[in-house]
Amino acid sequence: MDGDTTARLAVLIDADNAPPGIGAALLAEIAKYGTANVKRAYGDWTSTSLRGWKEQLLAQSIQPIQQFAYTTGKNATDSALIIDAMDLLYTARFDGFCLVSSDSDFTRLAARIRESGLTVYGFGERKTPKPFVSACDKFIYTENLLAPAAPATAAAEPKSSLASVTTLLRNAVQAASDDDGWAPLAYVGNIIVKQRPDFDPRTYGYAKLSDLVTATSLFETQRRAVGDGKPNVIYVRTGTG
Repeated sequence: MDGDTTARLAVLIDADNAPPGIGAALLAEIAKYGTANVKRAYGDWTSTSLRGWKEQLLAQSIQPIQQFAYTTGKNATDSALIIDAMDLLYTARFDGFCLVSSDSDFTRLAARIRESGLTVYGFGERKTPKPFVSACDKFIYTENLLAPAAPATAAAEPKSSLASVTTLLRNAVQAASDDDGWAPLAYVGNIIVKQRPDFDPRTYGYAKLSDLVTATSLFETQRRAVGDGKPNVIYVRTGTG
């Protein structure tokens, strides 16, 4: 479910709306999908409320973009970020954008970038409104970046809490399967993310999709060698037992 690590990405952070503690974990996650050629954080840096982010800027080589709050109740930071995003989009130098915010105001921006054929990765808290989540190609909850995943065991998560995801897994396996019912796990993951941009095994306490599949005890898995020194490919099918 990871992306092309050679992709050129623009990372735009709404510092007024994103927790400062995610800095290092955020960029480590973004590295799975490409190279952050631009890293900008927007906010009123004269405000004491951004003190936490100030400590992250130098450590993570993030460029601060100053935006004064001209009037009360109006978010000038959002406007500045959106304007810069469109300027960067028109340069045609990027393969994708990372929008870091839990604010639904960026829903149209995400949709507009995707209309231009670029990939949009969203990062925000679980309170993020669904329209913004759905407007992204993939949405990662920042809580998952900070909380360690549970051990890869069936006992790591109660079966009842996995019930909501089993139907999603079953349908994706069926859609990706061959005549014998086997489906490449990576393809299964891609299908799920297209349906649910915020799908993430870490939400259920598992570091990898393969761990989550094993925890449900509903699927068979098989590792197949592809040769040429390449890693084995994991296949999965609905259990027949």
